[in-house]
Amino acid sequence: MLINIHAAKTQLSRLVENAAAGEEIVIGRAGKPIVKLVSLHAGRPRRVLGTLAGKLRVPADFDAPLPNEELEPFEGR
Repeated sequence: MLINIHAAKTQLSRLVENAAAGEEIVIGRAGKPIVKLVSLHAGRPRRVLGTLAGKLRVPADFDAPLPNEELEPFEGR
């Protein structure tokens, strides 16, 4: 929904309610869009835990010390 900035000033409370309900409000000047009014809570995807279960493998030597030739660039040698 595109609404002129002057009309948005007079209808701000209603526009905020509509945006909070999930509607996307575009405010424009001279018919050109300049800003978007959207809810902070709508549209956020719900996180699903365990989506990568069984798809990744951590090697047994994951936390083993690195060889010297790999450590040297980090230590500036």
